Amino acid sequence: MMKKSIMILAGGLILITACNKDEGEVVPLTEQEKTDLRFLREEEKLARDVYVYSYNKYGQSIFNNISNSEQSHMNSVLNLLNNYGLTDPVINDAYGVFSNSELQTLYNELTIKSDSSLNKALEVGANIEDLDINDIDIFKKHTTNIDLINVYDNLSCGSRNHLRSFVGQLGSYTPVYISQTEYDAIINSSNEQCGQ
Repeated sequence: MMKKSIMILAGGLILITACNKDEGEVVPLTEQEKTDLRFLREEEKLARDVYVYSYNKYGQSIFNNISNSEQSHMNSVLNLLNNYGLTDPVINDAYGVFSNSELQTLYNELTIKSDSSLNKALEVGANIEDLDINDIDIFKKHTTNIDLINVYDNLSCGSRNHLRSFVGQLGSYTPVYISQTEYDAIINSSNEQCGQ
């Protein structure tokens, strides 16, 4: 009887220990993962802000629809930053304002290009999505964290759909960041249901 009680008690302790270990345990991020998340938060803002700029200029619904999607992408990355106790680099959420100087410069260049014609603005959209897909592919290689991978997969899916939309309006586009093979595979496939 005593031996049976000890075994039950030991089994219970193992079960409690296993449950406690899994519940709410946040594995710390590496410095690279933190850097990637902060950059991605502002890169999604870059997309949103450029599309808002183009929508205000041309009034085309494609820019409004995709800018709303980019806002949800920004929110997804912000949730990760908050979950891991990281500072949000978006100090000022005003359109066209960035903490990262590289992204600030890119925003300035892309809005100047978008300003020249509707066709250029659509090309800029394709270019941004091309860049996003490439960067997210790189960031995924930096992590094994399932929280990050799930968000990266969802954002990449959205970017592929956005790329299809912009190229559908343009008629043709030559990829700058992703390979021609990856681009062809995206363009020759149907829109995806992201986050399903």
